[in-house]
Amino acid sequence: MDYIYEMPEAMLCDTPCHGEVRRLAYDTKTYDGADDHVLHKGAWVYLPYGYDGGKRYNVLYLLHGAGVNEDWWFKMFPDTVKILDNMVAGKICEPCIIVTPTYYRGEEKDREAEYMAEHFCYELRRDLIPAVESAFSTWAGGDVSEENLVQTRSHRAIAGLSLGSMTTYRAGLYKNFDLFSWYGMFSGCCGPNGNREEEVGRIKKALMDMEERSLALDYLFCCNGDKDVAYAEHRDVMERVEKLCPQLVRGENYDFFTIPGAVHDMKAWQLHLYHALQIFFVGK
Repeated sequence: MDYIYEMPEAMLCDTPCHGEVRRLAYDTKTYDGADDHVLHKGAWVYLPYGYDGGKRYNVLYLLHGAGVNEDWWFKMFPDTVKILDNMVAGKICEPCIIVTPTYYRGEEKDREAEYMAEHFCYELRRDLIPAVESAFSTWAGGDVSEENLVQTRSHRAIAGLSLGSMTTYRAGLYKNFDLFSWYGMFSGCCGPNGNREEEVGRIKKALMDMEERSLALDYLFCCNGDKDVAYAEHRDVMERVEKLCPQLVRGENYDFFTIPGAVHDMKAWQLHLYHALQIFFVGK
């Protein structure tokens, strides 16, 4: 596809074709072993204009960054909804359901970031996806058994920004690759103090495991601004991975998109989402 470096003005204009943002409440657990306890959580769900319960929709699970919550994409930045509405109305992307959860647990925001990024995999698999895909019309068809969720993985994507990008790698690609075939990593992989060599190995293993199970990778879309604090580590890790992993073919199922001059901010992340939605679910 042809990348652009500024959001088109038309994407920020009013449109009569409004999607709907609904609140979804669900129960989950901490999955901390002996200290396990029940949590009552919620996520926001974007339903595209014309949502029809008689049709089946692809689903994108979209994560926020550090220190905020599920309100980030749609409530703190409501122009995200306007961009989505305009993309659907202009047929720039296929109508899809977009879910914005949080990997945090209320008052536990100060727990080690890497623990949250890793540990969200259990809630994502066992509680969030089943709650969403039994409540809304997706390709799972209301059957949220693990077997069916694996069979419908090509209709499911996960993406996130900053710490949400790390979570996309860790809770999505490394731990739940059998549930997703589309990935969007916006600004970062292992953080500035992360072990890059270890991260390369984890990505390589996930891609090999996916291949061994005959599970296709539809697309892995990495993005950064070249002035972003996360750019150097993200680029370095993915350059190494691309050299080591024949499963990644640039332009076919992988790319690393760089915005010249862009930093670690919402302007860049919304543009990453704009591009990702033109890649995800194409042909599905």
